[in-house]
Amino acid sequence: MTEGKFLTPEEVAERYRDAVSVGTLRNWRLKRYGPAFLKIGRTILYPVEELDAWDKRNTVICRAPQGLIVPPDDRV
Repeated sequence: MTEGKFLTPEEVAERYRDAVSVGTLRNWRLKRYGPAFLKIGRTILYPVEELDAWDKRNTVICRAPQGLIVPPDDRV
């Protein structure tokens, strides 16, 4: 968190293309779920690096179905 880049709840909702609403973020904060945040007085801020880490933790890895031939160039 040394870089100092933070997003407001509205900006976080925009980052996730409104798939996560400001209200959902509020509920998650109350339940201590979701990305880490800072609370300074009444202001809520989300460190961008925490959002990036949360994205990584929630990434779903898919595998190719059996029998599907994946060319060597396309393997991850």
